[in-house]
Amino acid sequence: MRGKIACMSSEETMAISLPNFGTEFDADRYLDRELSWLAFNQRVLELAEDPNLYLLERVNFLAIFASNLDEFFMVRVAGLKRRIATGLAVTSSSGLSPQDVLSKISAEAHRLQERHAGLFIDVIKPAMKDQGIRIVRWSALETEEKSALHEYFQNQIFPVLTPLAVDPAHPFPYISGLSLNLAVVVRNIETGKEHFARVKVPPLLPRFVRIPGNKGVADARFVPLEDVIGEFLGQLFPGMEVLQQHTFRVTRNEDLEVDEDEGENLLLALEKELLRRRFGPPVRLEVANDINPQVLELLIRELDISDEDVYHLPSPLDLTGLFEIASLKRPELHYPQHHVITNRFLQPVEDKDVSIFSVLRQRDVLLHHPYESFSTSVQAFVEQAAADPKVLAIKQTLYRTSGDSPIVDALIAAAEAGKQVLALVEIKARFDEQNNIAWARKLEQAGVHVVYGIVGLKTHCKLALVIRQEGNQLKRYCHVGTGNYNPKTARYYEDYGLLTSRDAVGEDLTKLFNQLSGYAPEAEFKSLLVSPNGVREGLVERIESEVAFHAAGKDARIRIKVNSLVDEQIIDSLYRASCAGVKIEIVVRGMCALKPGVTGLSENIKVRSVLGRYLEHSRIFAFNGGGDPAVFIGSADMMHRNLDRRVEALVRISQPDHIRELNAFFDLCMDERSSSWHLASDGTWARHQVSAEGTALIDVQDQVMSEVFSKRKSRI
Repeated sequence: MRGKIACMSSEETMAISLPNFGTEFDADRYLDRELSWLAFNQRVLELAEDPNLYLLERVNFLAIFASNLDEFFMVRVAGLKRRIATGLAVTSSSGLSPQDVLSKISAEAHRLQERHAGLFIDVIKPAMKDQGIRIVRWSALETEEKSALHEYFQNQIFPVLTPLAVDPAHPFPYISGLSLNLAVVVRNIETGKEHFARVKVPPLLPRFVRIPGNKGVADARFVPLEDVIGEFLGQLFPGMEVLQQHTFRVTRNEDLEVDEDEGENLLLALEKELLRRRFGPPVRLEVANDINPQVLELLIRELDISDEDVYHLPSPLDLTGLFEIASLKRPELHYPQHHVITNRFLQPVEDKDVSIFSVLRQRDVLLHHPYESFSTSVQAFVEQAAADPKVLAIKQTLYRTSGDSPIVDALIAAAEAGKQVLALVEIKARFDEQNNIAWARKLEQAGVHVVYGIVGLKTHCKLALVIRQEGNQLKRYCHVGTGNYNPKTARYYEDYGLLTSRDAVGEDLTKLFNQLSGYAPEAEFKSLLVSPNGVREGLVERIESEVAFHAAGKDARIRIKVNSLVDEQIIDSLYRASCAGVKIEIVVRGMCALKPGVTGLSENIKVRSVLGRYLEHSRIFAFNGGGDPAVFIGSADMMHRNLDRRVEALVRISQPDHIRELNAFFDLCMDERSSSWHLASDGTWARHQVSAEGTALIDVQDQVMSEVFSKRKSRI
């Protein structure tokens, strides 16, 4: 029968098997994932709007919003348009048709971009001016400043400019994705005939040019690069009169489609696709508000783009360039510096570095980045392994890493020292493909065994395995994390990691690496949940077990922290548990398709979102288990791609103190006294940052830092 799920009796719940998904609930039980993502980016924008936030942090969130939206159009909107064009698009789980989703995206994206631009023009620019940071137009410059910028143009800009004319002999030029451009109308002085030309603003030059002659740190003035170019356009078109100039920007489909049938040719195939990426069809056209209608008509026609994909915005366009200004060294305009410390169990003893292997023989170590140092824990773990003559082998996954990665350097050093080193490099990590190809080749040249995972699956798990000779035995040491092996992002990504020498974990990682690098058969794991076959099934079983525990009067509760929650099977299982009376708490950074607080369906589910100076990135799954808690951390989000098309790994946490620590983190995130966003059943998020008395609520990330710092000398 159609309608709401019926709540079951205690006797019924004790005999629950896996749910029959999709038959027990109303069809409109999901929020739309794309609109949910836009709601996430709105939360980022709300941080930029927060008058209590440090000014340059607000500028940074403006840039993050712009960058996020670029990627959303390049991947999500582009993918949806491609599926519609090829006839492959289907009605979304939210019940919306593909065209309805696209129309709603367009309406919301227009609203958000206008809100974003208005915030910059009306609020942030004046606030920056009050602090001596000014973005000015050419007309506001003094004569000496114009002269200095003219010299800068001649030396640094003019040589790299390429004006492209449009006439019968010169077809409309290709406009690369995310490039800022000037649409120029010129007139031939001799013939009087008008022509159209395009000038690309060089992407490798500063987006905002600092005006020479500033007087110290507190006096920083900038002019948009396109203003400088526009002032000297006449030099690009000798014999022509410049009549008009208008800025515009194009976003293209930059998702990748790679045929993986031939695994050994994957690198070459990917490199070819990266070249094709720049030529994907346009999905968004941003234009300055003052653009000439005829010029706009020309752009729309030549780019073959619809009117709803045109975004009219005030100049300057492309506010991702604000990252440069946000990085100004003005400490009083940034968050107070947090002092990252070494995990208390890994701290030096009498000024001597501790042996991580000796620590792990005694206990597991739970790491929480960036509050605890990545370099003195995970990085040190790999570096110590590389330098230790007793270490025979190192195996590690690399999804994203930095350009000067000490992790990669350590793996190379280990290989050069004669150790067996295996690096599983995921070269299809979106927008890091080129970087990962380079590192893959560098590793291969050093003698590291480099593999690219399983055809058809991305390897997204964060694993490191060290095999060490200890007496007559081989001892395995492991790291399983929620974040990438990237020292740079580890400074501002919030992540957990587990260092352990537990035999069960070591055995599981050995099996998994053998599967990833060879032809080992599927294995059963003792301490891990592994996708594509085991994460969804394992979590659903745990959810259903909580239902049974609750029915038996035992301690039952479900807590989940993820970046995204959109998988229908997981959501339906949570609905079942909620209906059965199990309390469920969810912390989600980005997309959430689950509707909380719906009577008869999800009234026992609360959803919160925490955003701040650090990017919340950890994934945690905690089940009370009737008094025997089962808590996991790992790499998997609750999305189809993670559960069906990626290799992901969750590791079970075993030590009681670690379980208490993770539950305390949930307590803090869910506390009504903590600042967070609350999700309503209609998909709207409400920010809660002040109490009923008007006092500021607890900043979750500041509180965690304080707690970690207070425990720095304790080894209890």
